[in-house]
Amino acid sequence: MSGIAESQKDTFNQPPSMRLDLFLKLSRLIVRRSLAQEVCDHGGITVNGITAKSSRLVCPGDLIQWRQRHKVTAVRVAQIPRVRPGKADAAALYVSVRIEDAQRPSE
Repeated sequence: MSGIAESQKDTFNQPPSMRLDLFLKLSRLIVRRSLAQEVCDHGGITVNGITAKSSRLVCPGDLIQWRQRHKVTAVRVAQIPRVRPGKADAAALYVSVRIEDAQRPSE
């Protein structure tokens, strides 16, 4: 053996992943990690159509959606950063899929 444990070998074959709340913060989609955790814990964010908790791992290609006041925001994860990105590089972590105006409920 080359000194690498069996459990560590499996992680080399896995695609890069990151916690949802940390990705939202590093990509600057949500300004604070604690706010991202709160939104996730209240069921406000879905990943690939499933309500996600803040600890869910996201990978490149995952679709993240959340509802804001009068719109639905959806982004696809483009890449997972290995180091903390700068302000200019944060937008390269995701691709905006669509932003729709939400329908107001009938009164």
